[in-house]
Amino acid sequence: MKLATFSAPGDPLARVGVVDATGTRLHDLAAVVPDMLTLIDGGAAALDQVRAALPTAPQYALRDVTLLAPIPRPRKNIICLGLNYAAHAYESARARGRPEVLPEHPVFFTKSVSSVNHPNAIIPVHSGVTEQLDWEVELAFIIGTPGSAVDPAQAMDYVFGYTVLNDISARDLQTRHQQFYRSKSLNGSAPMGPWIVTADEIPDPHALRLQLRLNGATMQDSTTADMIFTISQIIATLAQGGVVEPGDIISTGTPSGVGMGMQPPRWLQAGDVLEAEIGQIGVLRNTVG
Repeated sequence: MKLATFSAPGDPLARVGVVDATGTRLHDLAAVVPDMLTLIDGGAAALDQVRAALPTAPQYALRDVTLLAPIPRPRKNIICLGLNYAAHAYESARARGRPEVLPEHPVFFTKSVSSVNHPNAIIPVHSGVTEQLDWEVELAFIIGTPGSAVDPAQAMDYVFGYTVLNDISARDLQTRHQQFYRSKSLNGSAPMGPWIVTADEIPDPHALRLQLRLNGATMQDSTTADMIFTISQIIATLAQGGVVEPGDIISTGTPSGVGMGMQPPRWLQAGDVLEAEIGQIGVLRNTVG
C-alpha cells in the first residue's frame, strides 16, 4: 500500500490515507486510524484493518488534497548515513581535498525533527545563514517492529516501509562546525514523501533507481544497489547495544551528483525546483524559496 498523510479540501486536520492503484485517488482512513505513527505502532493488525476499510472509505481526487510528510512530526531525530555510496564518498573527499577512501563502518548522523518538510512545500533558502545549500536524494526506510541485538539475516523483518527523503545540506555550516547535525537540521531541510510504500510492495529495496532533477536537468542518477552498507547491515549496527523502534526514520545516503561535487560547485538558489524520484515509490517535488 501507498500510505499518505494529507489534509482534505477545507479541513487542515492531518489524516492518513491510502493512494489507489491508479495513483489518482486517495482513500480517507481518518475513521480507522488517527495518524501514521499509530498505524505503524499497530503493526500487521492495523494494516489489515486499513485494508478491510478501503471499500467503504471516503475518497478524494489526489490532486485536490494537500500531501504532508508521511510522518509530519517524528518521535526522534531522523537517522542518516553519510558516504554510503562509493562515488559520492569519493566526490565528497575530492571536494574537501581529503584522501579518497571508503568508510569501513557506517557513518551516522541525525537531522532534527524540526527539519521535516512536506511534498510540494518550499525549502527555505536561509539567506544570511548559509550560502551553500545542496541536495541529496535518498531512500529512507521506516522501522515497524522494535528490536535490539538484531540478527542481520532477520533485519528486513523490522522494516515497515519506504519513502523518499531529500537530505538538504548546508555545506558551509558542515565545514564550519566540523560535524553534520547543524548543517543538516535547518528548518525545512528534510522534505519527505510523497508517501510510504509498505515493505511488502518492494521485495528488493536494493534494486531501486534514484534520480534528482534540478530545474528539469538530471543531477543524480544511480541505484540503491550501489550502497556500501545494506539496510540489513544498517539495522543490525544500530541495534548492537541500542534499539530500533517503530516510527524510526533511517535515511540510507545519497549517490554522486551533488552540487558540492561540481566544478564549480552549484548551490541552490531561490526559485530552483527539485524533483527527487525513486522507482516503485514516487516523486518528491519541492521549490527553493
